[in-house]
Amino acid sequence: MSEISIRRATHDDIPEWLRMRQALWGTSPVEDLRWGMDEVLSDPRQAIFFAVREDGSPCGFVEVGTRDYGEGCETSPVGYLEGWYMDEDVRRRGAGKWLIQTAEDWARSLGMTEMASDTWFENETSIAAHLKMGYQEMERLVHFVKKL
Repeated sequence: MSEISIRRATHDDIPEWLRMRQALWGTSPVEDLRWGMDEVLSDPRQAIFFAVREDGSPCGFVEVGTRDYGEGCETSPVGYLEGWYMDEDVRRRGAGKWLIQTAEDWARSLGMTEMASDTWFENETSIAAHLKMGYQEMERLVHFVKKL
C-alpha cells in the first residue's frame, strides 16, 4: 500500500468529504449531508480528519466531536465518533486505525477521558471494526415511532 497520511480537513475539502459522507450514509438526501458542514469545520468542539493517499487524494475520514453523554460512559463530556469511513481500496490496511487514534488524541487534548460511538444494529462491519479498535459494546436499542 502506498503511504497514507492523516491531516485535519479544511473548507477546501468539502467536496471530497461530501463524497465520502454520501458513501457512508447513502440513504440520506445530499442536502441533509451537506447541511452544517461549514459550521462543523469552524467549531472547536468538533474536528474532521482525513486519511490521504500519497498523491494527495483523500481516502477516508473521521468526524469527531464532544457530547454531554455517551451510553455506558462514566464521565461527561465525552469524545464521540460521529462518522468513520474508508474507501474500499484502503480498508483493512491500518489507515482507519490511524484515523481513530488521531480522533482519540484530539479528544484527549480537550481533556476527555472517554470516547463513545454508535452504529446501526445490523452494521456488522462497523461493529467488528469498533471492537477491533478496543471499543466495547454497551447496549442495543430499538427506537419506535407512531404517527398520530
